[in-house]
Amino acid sequence: MLGLSLKGASQLIASLDALPDRLRAALTEKAQNLAQALYSQVVDVNLDGGVLNRRSGALRESIELDVQPQDALVAATIYANGDAPYAAILEFGGKTSAHEIVPDKAKALSFVIGGKRVFARRVQHPGSTFAARSYLGSALDEQSDDIAQGLQDVVVATADNLKGSS
Repeated sequence: MLGLSLKGASQLIASLDALPDRLRAALTEKAQNLAQALYSQVVDVNLDGGVLNRRSGALRESIELDVQPQDALVAATIYANGDAPYAAILEFGGKTSAHEIVPDKAKALSFVIGGKRVFARRVQHPGSTFAARSYLGSALDEQSDDIAQGLQDVVVATADNLKGSS
């Protein structure tokens, strides 16, 4: 009868069993770091003169980051929460429809035309066309290679750690 024993077999089996948990934890941590870097690109660069100039800061304040580890994946979402209603038209471009403008805090609107101050109870706005000025998608485009490489590095390092521990 032939018998075979493998020194360290129990440690190898334990390492293989733990690999999905270790990999998931490492990928979750890396995804959180990469998502934070992407978020910073959006709010600290793109919305502060990189793509759009900051006016009130409302759009910047509406940007949120959500990282959700799930069973088989980690989802990172950076989005405008809806507090700045113009967020989508700036990101994707578009056209506003014609509409009437009326004062909400005074009896009349006041503006300057041809160097003269004009007052009006209402004004008919013809609508506007906005070109896309992507502040979210452009950040993702700029960092997509770094994101892919960072996640790949985690997988390789986790596999290397497994080899080193067996």
